[in-house]
Amino acid sequence: MSASIAGSTVPSRYRLRHSTLPLKIAAWVAVGMGLVTVATASADAGLSWTLAFILPLFAALATYTAAFFLLVPRLALAHATLRQVRKHQFEDLEAARIPKGDELNALIWQVYRTGLTLEKEIQELQRVESHRRDFLGNVSHELKTPIFAIQGFSETLLDGALTDERVNRTFIKKIYRNSIRLRNMARDLAEISRIETGELQMTEGPFTLQQLVREVMESMEPLGDAKELTLTYDVPPGLPPARGDAERIRQVLINLIENAIRYNTEGGQVTVQARRDGDTLRVEVADDGVGIPPQHIPRLTERFYRVDESRARNRGGSGLGLAIVKHILSAHGQQLEVDSTPGMGSTFAFHLPQHTRDAPLLTKSPARQTAPTSS
Repeated sequence: MSASIAGSTVPSRYRLRHSTLPLKIAAWVAVGMGLVTVATASADAGLSWTLAFILPLFAALATYTAAFFLLVPRLALAHATLRQVRKHQFEDLEAARIPKGDELNALIWQVYRTGLTLEKEIQELQRVESHRRDFLGNVSHELKTPIFAIQGFSETLLDGALTDERVNRTFIKKIYRNSIRLRNMARDLAEISRIETGELQMTEGPFTLQQLVREVMESMEPLGDAKELTLTYDVPPGLPPARGDAERIRQVLINLIENAIRYNTEGGQVTVQARRDGDTLRVEVADDGVGIPPQHIPRLTERFYRVDESRARNRGGSGLGLAIVKHILSAHGQQLEVDSTPGMGSTFAFHLPQHTRDAPLLTKSPARQTAPTSS
């Protein structure tokens, strides 16, 4: 059952148990009416004393009835909604979504909007807190493996293996490899923190993709040679200059090419291509390695997410490379595109705007982001 009130419908369950407001209003009306009628009767204006007492009572009763049905349900609704908001209970919040009418309806509408805003903020805080717990758990898990490895090999060496030429050099190499992994993880965590807090400044300007790709590929040659991979690039010399932060795009290319090398097989190939694509320049990093199952692709840019936990750790990645790529591209207003077939390889691509004199400026520092990111 509902009561129609000032152009709105308020569920009848919203009733104040002890509402004194209608009684107070009725009492004031009775007092005012009584004073008028008594004054009129005293002035011998043809109003009898009996009527002088009855009229205030009828006026008070009519006022009480009107106040009870016009005010009490809406006051009860506002009271109940505020109580639910205070207790962070938003299941019945829609009951306060009533049409705008008089001032009281407007007040209830504001209470409803306040509840919606608070509900969204609480959900966001819960999401961030869940993300924080997951992140701390992932960091702890990722750190334990290399730390325990370093500790175990060091203890073995101290217990006598240091003088055993059959194993000492192998153990020292493993200690060194795990220390490099810790260094890379610390570097990438610092980079992620700088990007997400907006401390990493983006320096916009024109740059030549051909030169940048050549420099990156030359720096990656020792890593490719170690796995007997063929590294090639195809960037037309007449390609117009790109616009963005050249050093950050360099970091994007390094991370993508490192991944392509890391998850490739011996004798494979890694290719970097760039070409015009409408008003933008498309850059692709392709490999013919192990590939990625389609169900894993949406989560590749989450921090510490790995398609194959044991295999990824053995390959030495920090689990943060694609997270950094995602943030840098986002600061450029671009997204990372992934196309992969298991057993046949993967292609990672992104776009950059062509440099023009009247091109709009980039944001000088990337926006703070709380969404999960990595790989």
